[in-house]
Amino acid sequence: MGGKMSILRTLSALALAGSLSIAVCASAQAASQVTVTVNNTVITSGDVAKRVAFLRLQRQAGGAEEAKKQLVDEVLKRGEIARIGQSVSTQDVDAAYARFAAGNKLSPEQLGKILDQAGVGSDHFKQFIAVQMSWPRAVNFRFGNSSRLQGADLVKRMMEGGGTKPVTTEYYLKQVIFVIPEKKRGAITGKRQAEANAARGQFPGCDTAKVFAANYRDVSIRDLGRMLVQQLPDEWKPLVEKAGDGNTTGTRVTEKGVEFLAICKKRQVNDDTAAEIVFRAEDIGKKKAGGEDPNSEKYLEELRKKAQIVNK
Repeated sequence: MGGKMSILRTLSALALAGSLSIAVCASAQAASQVTVTVNNTVITSGDVAKRVAFLRLQRQAGGAEEAKKQLVDEVLKRGEIARIGQSVSTQDVDAAYARFAAGNKLSPEQLGKILDQAGVGSDHFKQFIAVQMSWPRAVNFRFGNSSRLQGADLVKRMMEGGGTKPVTTEYYLKQVIFVIPEKKRGAITGKRQAEANAARGQFPGCDTAKVFAANYRDVSIRDLGRMLVQQLPDEWKPLVEKAGDGNTTGTRVTEKGVEFLAICKKRQVNDDTAAEIVFRAEDIGKKKAGGEDPNSEKYLEELRKKAQIVNK
């Protein structure tokens, strides 16, 4: 989650991009020379200049040396993300880019012009987004199993809470997607959202969800199965909690289309699996309050020690 918080801070800072001098662009477009190689991947002076401009957009201190350090770390992260297959998709990155633009009342094209004028460029920003979104997945892949609570550890945590297992809410969910093809996103999103909102009132229940979907064009149903409240994505959690048992959530426009969730069943549980998930959610909350996941830096330091980094 630390990576998510980092990108949110960066994106918020970028909202001020329009106030920067266009003169920054000149340094980013200077003739590029190789400045560092990281495991045979080249970082050029042009890359460094773009990152320096990016730091200025974020109102961060540091010049070329800080920019170079960040880029070296990102090359290491990208290599590891690719090696273990934990990269987010290009579509995910483009969607994050578009959401940021829309959140600042800009089109993606307008955001690209601002980034170009500042000497950063949309490609550099998207590469940054890709690493920020993918790296937490890599960290979780590397350390996730080692953080599981089992046996004596689980009992110890329960005893710290008075000797009883924590009670939490369990949901069984289905996802209803009114699909919007990418090419038609600007033209039909409003219409599809109106259709999805109307359909919520007609939803017959989870058992006949697929029959219901057949009455509409380009509607898909995904069975999400069991999810505890701690496992709900942040963007869906308040909508699910508000909907209640046997109802549907409000709609959301996503990269897939217009979506809502159907709550098939809701109940209170306190089994061992639920207890572990509750305790892990508490630990993640503590990490978020304290900043970056310590496993992230530990992982990165492992990569640095094994890397071949040559300064030119």
